[in-house]
Amino acid sequence: NSFVTRTNTCGELRAAHVGQKVTLYGWVQYQRQGLFLVLRDFQGLTQVIIPQDEAHSHVKELLSNAPVESVVRVTGTVSPRPLGQENPKMPTGDIEVKAETAEILNSCKKLPFEIKDFIKKSEALRMQYRYLDLRSFRLQSALRLRSCVVMRMREYLCNLHGFVDVETPTLFKRTPGGAKEFLVPSREAGKFYSLPQSPQQFKQLLMVGGLDRYFQVARCYRDEGSRPDRQPEFTQIDIEMSFVDQAGIQRLIEGLLQHSWPEERGSIMIPFPSMTYEEALAEYGTDKPDTRFGMKIVDISDVLRGSNIHFLQNALSYPSGSIRAICIPQGVRYLTNKDLESLKESAKSQFNQEIMEIICRPDGSLKSLLTKFLGEKEQSELIQTLNMQEGDMVLLAAGEHKQVCSALGALRLLSANLLEAAGLALRDPAAFHFLWVVDFPLFLPKAENPTELESAHHPFTAPHPSDASLLYSDPTKVRSQHYDLVLNGNEVGGGSIRIHSAEQQRFVLEKVLKEDSEVLSHLIEALEFGAPPHGGIALGLDRLISLIVDAPSIRDVIAFPKSFRGRDLMGNAPDYVTPEELEPYHIQVSWPLEEKEAKKN
Repeated sequence: NSFVTRTNTCGELRAAHVGQKVTLYGWVQYQRQGLFLVLRDFQGLTQVIIPQDEAHSHVKELLSNAPVESVVRVTGTVSPRPLGQENPKMPTGDIEVKAETAEILNSCKKLPFEIKDFIKKSEALRMQYRYLDLRSFRLQSALRLRSCVVMRMREYLCNLHGFVDVETPTLFKRTPGGAKEFLVPSREAGKFYSLPQSPQQFKQLLMVGGLDRYFQVARCYRDEGSRPDRQPEFTQIDIEMSFVDQAGIQRLIEGLLQHSWPEERGSIMIPFPSMTYEEALAEYGTDKPDTRFGMKIVDISDVLRGSNIHFLQNALSYPSGSIRAICIPQGVRYLTNKDLESLKESAKSQFNQEIMEIICRPDGSLKSLLTKFLGEKEQSELIQTLNMQEGDMVLLAAGEHKQVCSALGALRLLSANLLEAAGLALRDPAAFHFLWVVDFPLFLPKAENPTELESAHHPFTAPHPSDASLLYSDPTKVRSQHYDLVLNGNEVGGGSIRIHSAEQQRFVLEKVLKEDSEVLSHLIEALEFGAPPHGGIALGLDRLISLIVDAPSIRDVIAFPKSFRGRDLMGNAPDYVTPEELEPYHIQVSWPLEEKEAKKN
């Protein structure tokens, strides 16, 4: 209560304050029949008794007629609630304030929605009136927790480990590869700035500059459509260190998260487990596995290698062919025929992958279109390999290794959602399972042209020391020194040891990626002036906080987020500008015909 004229907040009064005269400020949460109201501020609620005597008639009239969500000042005396009227669900439930004077500081007009967490309202309406939505306990709680986590992170990095907080520019130039960047026009004809998708180049240049340890709560930009875990502008905890290896970065981040982890969410154990990219793909079908539950992908190629089933033998005839399966516990009980068909359709439409089901009957025998082609020995081995129990359902896929694993990985998550919707507890919502995923490929074939390569992450990632020679002979086989941090099946961080040799960086850009290295000439030249070995990582702050508070979207932990389509519905941005405003930037807008007509009308 320092610096303000209230004596107490609405959430702090207790029985120990009885008899004290207090002044409270807040919003009218609720008012009942002119007898009492509930006053709310950022910290909680206090019940205020409206006086009924003639001497305070003006106070009664004022408070009885105050619309909900009006801002009021109340001065009165703290009293114990009458016996039997205490409210154990409210921290202030043992007391009430008997109002003596009051003032309406600002009356509230009719609300577009009620300010209550349990009242459902559309996200578009919430974002249009974001300043009202911010009054909800859920958003207040998320933003305050976010602030505490960031403060603790700063404390850990700066005070305990000597990091330097450096602000880097947001007006820069285009970076080759990676996400699409926003362009910002300049007054030089034809020349544009880019908003950086991360401070990647700047933090490497800070290492060349000898700062040794850098961090920043960095605002980043990507010109991509929003998804539940993406925004066109987002925040990273950005970190870079000199003279460090992969293990050093990992230990730093584990310590950082343990230090800043909210106490009310329990404790997290370190070190975090680690898994290679190939292991993650083979067992979970994704590079961001949710390890809170089982249902791992199992290789059953050897079990069925001797079968006479044509499509299985055809799959195994290819060099990277395999037969794999997941076992859904109690799938017969919890999954309907409609669920099964939707799983098959999902695999077909997303991955062009056919799926066969196998059911374990109560007598332990198997039911499937495949079983008549399988001998007793093969069926027994199948049950043993997949650890099938009565009532389990197996989904089997055969084909190219990566396609099969990716399809089964997606079905694993969809099945988990269906099982939980049907009432089977599978994933503990209070559990936090961190995992490091390492040894990613350095390069991947381009989707639009598989004969060309692109960086799996970004072009500044160093090759794995064991694979360095392959960079020049067979770059497709090179593993990288990249590492991702995964939490409950969501990527919450990613980083790498960087290339610190100008010669190697130039080779990667020009010979492997076929990029114009001139765009990065400033960085390559900097590497020639005694650049130290260095590496770093960036944690996605929005995503991390949304997982900590179990929010359905990162929009629920950002004060003023963009909509699903990247629009600000409150301020109606982006918006049109006049030709006169565009003139200094040498830009003319070419309108599609339908938009021309709309603007005329």
